[in-house]
Amino acid sequence: MSPRAPHHAPRARSVIFLYMDGGPSQVDIFDPKPLLEKYAGRRPHDVFRVDPTQFNNIGTVLPSPWKFKRYGESGIPVSDLFPHIARRVDDIAVIRSCVSNFPEHTNANYFLHTGIGLQGRPSMGAWFGYGLGSENQDLPGFIVLNGGLIPPGGLDCFGSGFLPASYQGSVFKSSGSAVANIARSEPSALLQRNKLTLLEQLDAGVIDRLGQLDVIESSIANYELAFRMQAAVPELMELSGESDITKKLYGFEADYPQTRTFAQQCLLARRLVERGVRFIELTCPSGN
Repeated sequence: MSPRAPHHAPRARSVIFLYMDGGPSQVDIFDPKPLLEKYAGRRPHDVFRVDPTQFNNIGTVLPSPWKFKRYGESGIPVSDLFPHIARRVDDIAVIRSCVSNFPEHTNANYFLHTGIGLQGRPSMGAWFGYGLGSENQDLPGFIVLNGGLIPPGGLDCFGSGFLPASYQGSVFKSSGSAVANIARSEPSALLQRNKLTLLEQLDAGVIDRLGQLDVIESSIANYELAFRMQAAVPELMELSGESDITKKLYGFEADYPQTRTFAQQCLLARRLVERGVRFIELTCPSGN
């Protein structure tokens, strides 16, 4: 996980991926569809080629109820839903050319996370760690902040596929004890260090007899990382140093409890980037 230089000077050093399950449709925010206006009120099967597994032959075509205007020097269309974002649209990259052949949620999520709509491929967070390493050796290079809803497709959305297991996403809770059993189990750091050294020697003996095994090597790396995380994770989760103004701006005082949960995830993501973590994904809070 040592940091590696890319083949050209990067403009970004980290990624925060906001996975917003159940968010507004793209046709209501950044991607106007004139054909919805043209065929408003008609049956979808009469005017579009639709997947029979996804749509029943009921209902009619409904255009977006929000109006679009072009904003900024880029002229990107934005709907009335986002009047404030529209003023900063030149700071945003809107990709409207990305399509998928997977209408079902699970396969679509594999496609979104890995580029292929089938299970078992490396997630983009795993690729970032594999290609660029991490600037923080005391935390995983790919962290998923779980707000309560894991995307359809499950943990395979964050898997390492055929890459070494140490590159897969590590799931953190966004409040309380971020990682299970992170507290030191031994009375002293020296005793735990000695146990890990013995475990590493035993694993090395297995490698000498059987050859290089990803499972064993990744296990050794994970035990070592877990040892270092015992100091790094509590410090990460301690938000008392953040000002009340900062917390309010993030949404800590919102009336909606799920907004408060997502606010804490966003603040933790910023703190992870400041600590050199390469790729952070935020999932949605649970509840209505």
